Amino acid sequence: MVFRLDGKVALITGAGSGIGEQIALLFARQGARVVVADVRPEAAQRVTEAIVTAGGQARAQTLDVAEEDQVRAAVAEVASREGRLDILVNNAGVSHVGTVLEASLEDWERVMRVNARGVFLCAREGVRQMLAQQPPGGVIINMASVAAMIGVERRLVYSASKGAVLALTRTIAADYVKQGIRCNAICPGTVHTPFVEGYLARDFAGREDEVRQQLHARQPLGRMGRPEEIAAAALYLASDEAAFVTGSALVIDGGWTAI
Repeated sequence: MVFRLDGKVALITGAGSGIGEQIALLFARQGARVVVADVRPEAAQRVTEAIVTAGGQARAQTLDVAEEDQVRAAVAEVASREGRLDILVNNAGVSHVGTVLEASLEDWERVMRVNARGVFLCAREGVRQMLAQQPPGGVIINMASVAAMIGVERRLVYSASKGAVLALTRTIAADYVKQGIRCNAICPGTVHTPFVEGYLARDFAGREDEVRQQLHARQPLGRMGRPEEIAAAALYLASDEAAFVTGSALVIDGGWTAI
């Protein structure tokens, strides 16, 4: 079975690299008109150009998901230029490594600003648009984490932020199921992306190879996930074949949470 998104309009945050980039590329290959949103304009433009070069439809959108005015403007522009918003993927996120004693208030607020506040703002404006358009409805996919479901050492702030994402997902699904809006979360294990390499360099300087191998090993399959594997799950959730799926947390973790 091939999941198609022909003609559907998808706004993907954090789409300038890693999981978001692979979701944008895959959605475009499957026929979606993709808005590649990222706080880094050059990254959004690079992915957009790759999509267009491959024959897909895309445009770049500079977006800080934690800035209310920017989120409102971005969704309004999607509605104005594309006519509707069919799919919203809340993928943008930041990381933190540390225990409750190692984390500062600034760390807490920085991570929550993007991972929780950003998802709230984007989901709110996405729902507003999905209810206003004709026909109403749409799909929201929030990027949570297995860290929302189990305890992960030295990931206190990150885990709390992703727990908020999971709670937001379930409540949005319950609130708008009768209005044709489906909302689901993806809960990846550790996925080998620039996001991971960034916190290895920042938090484990000089030990990157050692910790990278630990990250591979903690998944029972023996490796970290690949961004394209998460993108494939997002494609399913965005497709009409997932019409009966809402309020779910799709775990993709190489068996980590099974043990």
